[in-house]
Amino acid sequence: MLSTSAQTPESDRSTIAETIKSGGHLLQQRLALVEDLWETVLRSECPPDQAERLLRMKQLSDPVASDGEAVSSDAVAQIIREMDLVEAIAAARAFSLYFQLVNILEQRIEEDSYLESMSRSQEHPEQVDPFAPPLASQTEPATFRELFERLRHLNVPPGQLEALLQDLDIRLVFTAHPTEIVRHTVRHKQRRVATLLQQLQGTPAIAYGERDNLRQQLEEEIRLWWRTDELHQFKPTVLDEVDYALHYFQQVLFNAMPQLRRRISTALASSYPDVRLPPSGFCTFGSWVGSDRDGNPSVTPEITWRTACYQRQLMLERYIGAVQALRDQLSISMQWSQVSAPLLESLEMDRLRFPEVYEERAARYRLEPYRLKLSYMLERLRLTQLRNQQLAEAGWQTPPEGLVTNTKAVSSGEALHYGSVAEFRSDLELIRNSLVSTELTCEPLDTLLTQVHIFGFSLASLDIRQESTRHSDALDELSRYLRLPKSYEDMEESERVAWLLEEMQTRRPLIPQAVEWSASTAETIAVFRMLHRLQEEFGSRICRTYVISMSHTVSDLLEVLLLAKEAGLVDPAAQHAELLVVPLFETVEDLQRAPEVMEQLFNNSLYRQLLPRVGENMQPLQELMLGYSDSNKDSGFLSSNWEIHQAQIALQDLASRHSVALRLFHGRGGSVGRGGGPAYQAILAQPSGTLLGRIKITEQGEVLASKYSLPELALYNLETVTTAVVQNSLVTNQLDATANWNELMSRLAARSRSHYRALVHDNPDLVAFFQQVTPIEEISKLQISSRPARRKSGAKDLSSLRAIPWVFGWTQSRFLLPSWFGVGTALAEEVSSDPEQLIVLRRLHQRWPFFRMLISKVEMTLSKVDLELARHYVTSLGSSDHRDAFEKIYSTIAKEHALTRQLVLDITGHERLLDADPGLQLSVDLRNRTIVPLGFLQVALLRRLRDQNRQPPMRESSGGESDGRTYSRSELLRGALLTINGIAAGMRNTG
Repeated sequence: MLSTSAQTPESDRSTIAETIKSGGHLLQQRLALVEDLWETVLRSECPPDQAERLLRMKQLSDPVASDGEAVSSDAVAQIIREMDLVEAIAAARAFSLYFQLVNILEQRIEEDSYLESMSRSQEHPEQVDPFAPPLASQTEPATFRELFERLRHLNVPPGQLEALLQDLDIRLVFTAHPTEIVRHTVRHKQRRVATLLQQLQGTPAIAYGERDNLRQQLEEEIRLWWRTDELHQFKPTVLDEVDYALHYFQQVLFNAMPQLRRRISTALASSYPDVRLPPSGFCTFGSWVGSDRDGNPSVTPEITWRTACYQRQLMLERYIGAVQALRDQLSISMQWSQVSAPLLESLEMDRLRFPEVYEERAARYRLEPYRLKLSYMLERLRLTQLRNQQLAEAGWQTPPEGLVTNTKAVSSGEALHYGSVAEFRSDLELIRNSLVSTELTCEPLDTLLTQVHIFGFSLASLDIRQESTRHSDALDELSRYLRLPKSYEDMEESERVAWLLEEMQTRRPLIPQAVEWSASTAETIAVFRMLHRLQEEFGSRICRTYVISMSHTVSDLLEVLLLAKEAGLVDPAAQHAELLVVPLFETVEDLQRAPEVMEQLFNNSLYRQLLPRVGENMQPLQELMLGYSDSNKDSGFLSSNWEIHQAQIALQDLASRHSVALRLFHGRGGSVGRGGGPAYQAILAQPSGTLLGRIKITEQGEVLASKYSLPELALYNLETVTTAVVQNSLVTNQLDATANWNELMSRLAARSRSHYRALVHDNPDLVAFFQQVTPIEEISKLQISSRPARRKSGAKDLSSLRAIPWVFGWTQSRFLLPSWFGVGTALAEEVSSDPEQLIVLRRLHQRWPFFRMLISKVEMTLSKVDLELARHYVTSLGSSDHRDAFEKIYSTIAKEHALTRQLVLDITGHERLLDADPGLQLSVDLRNRTIVPLGFLQVALLRRLRDQNRQPPMRESSGGESDGRTYSRSELLRGALLTINGIAAGMRNTG
């Protein structure tokens, strides 16, 4: 059926059952309950014969249940051939449910492991493992307590740690990329199941009757889930996506962030009692949802405005609830406690501004000043909420004076609502200071103040993103309207830069009013005007970053600054800008050119003057974004990662020479092919000396659910990201400057890129191969995103395809090609030229975090590849016209896979992939086995669907692969989409 090179080695097959039968692993211990629940639900919800066939398919995919035999692909395929569409859909849903239950189980295990490590560190705070690797080489996540204790043993001075903590700036940016394919409704059910599992498995002393009751509730919840449609009924709007993303703030993060601060406080008190805490907002959040307009025409200025209003609405609702709770708690009477004079003075001012509240509450709270103050604050929050509703309804183009509002005092015309979060924070601090002056504390008040510092009224800062040509096109149209001697499009780069700088320094407006521009130019101009109005109403915190995708040149950044100046966001004469322009360097060529581009800008005094200032020395700050997705699609995994690594070093060196603070923004996706992987290891693998306490990272797609769906899991992620940044910033090494290692990596990157491009970009049949043997066209029909899968509608070429569906398609068909192809050839050529180089590669893997991270990611991805199943996609879905060409492509992939796998094992010294991480190995083995039926189901449904697309629907003959019914395209597409859902759940990363 397969050439030897394409098959999973017998050594791997034979040890799967042995690994699983070990039984000591937590996953194996808890899996029995989940599988029993799954089987019970299938027997309850499916006809008996159907349930038996589904369970038989699961058994055939399980070496333990099959006495250690390999997965019986032929037997599975035969069962699927005998299914009608209704049963095929049931099978897709059943295995999708199975994987989602396993995902919940693994999340609970991760959460429990974190809590256990926290408990151990609290019980033995002074113990430092003498056998732990040097901190510079450590890759296992560390808690605050563990890290600070190890830093103390390394004699890191308190002053050095404090200086870093005071400048700590971690920003996590949520995005709406189309990889999150689980419905919001299903996410609610998953959370309910997770809670019940925790109660059932996490409470050892639970009463017997209660255990039965919890088991019954679990079964009921999963049956309700089974009867819920997994697929979106409609294509989500941008505002739907906003709601999906903000869900994690509402459910988890709003309450988790104060706990994070308490944990760092406790850990510092133990190891560094004299070190000041970092500012409350050392870790904040951003969002692209509702503001990322690159390639998404649905994100309009009005949508961004409404997104900002929606975010503020959520925060105001939270704050109103918190202030009401405080009012209930702070029942302090002036008969028994002193009150500060500033608080009493503020009460008098509030009495004049809010006579109605005074009349209503004064008698009740005559001697309870805190309750009276909080009543005034509630009224101000209510008026702020009312104004926010009016703003959302009126839209961004309505001027402030055009609002029909009653949020101003009748006598003075003074605004009664909170005009800024600073006013609200000031009131809260007034109460806290009064309590402290009488030797009282209030933890809920401290918690609320922490939340206000982190989230403000805006919840998350919105980053605007737009593609660079939109700005140049708008300026070209403007130049033609103004009849400049040479249109902007016809100018050379040097001429563009000179013209842009000249225009930025003029006082006169450049853009005439009341001109009918093209739709594209009108929207580009409107975005900047909306931004000005947004900052005017909400403050600059709501949206101060403008990311330029596909940045190539100096003019790309100056174009945005000029358009921002026209909207009143930039004032060169005053050397002030309310907008931080962030270039996104994505392709390999752009990454290589980035230092040259930025040096030209840093040498320009006007540009430097417009950068914001940070730190005690008031250094100018430049944020730069590095794109993992397109650089990987362009040149392959190894080349992309090396170019990004080199670019970071060069850019940090450049920034240091120009005394500019640098914040690197990492555009990581969920999959390895788009920069994904464990965040802790990825941060530690950043070049030494490039973070300096500052980092910004995107959190995309299904990553949000895996990291932030459970409170302790969210805290674990937040804590380990923070400790990784601290560790990387403090514990430096010179490994990145080792010349012969860098030369070796450059050779590997060049060879890898050449081999990758020979297949992906130079092979004329690769696009057809990808379109036919992966479900890429069906993926584009999933109602999972407001954003199109391709940059240009109608285009079928590789360049127009976005990186996300590119990775998604290869993952579904089990090739996972973008995450490893080219690595084996590069390593093999290096070793064949000099066998001693294998020793060098092993040394790199042991000592260099960057190289270890690379090999670790490749190893993990290779473990998920199933070339036997992938071959089934090729033979079943590839057209006869391309049979020979597709066979050659498949053989090339299979050969590279075998080569890469062997060299990874040689470098790591393992017998099997993932031997160093038995827990992950067990999880991957479990998924690889059980996902096989879904792959066969997907192929069968795709073949039927595509056959019908080529001809009118026909009645299929009974027997064989069909049931004698005529199926509509929509029915077949639904079945195919369900298999995509299931495989995405099984693989745990999609795009």
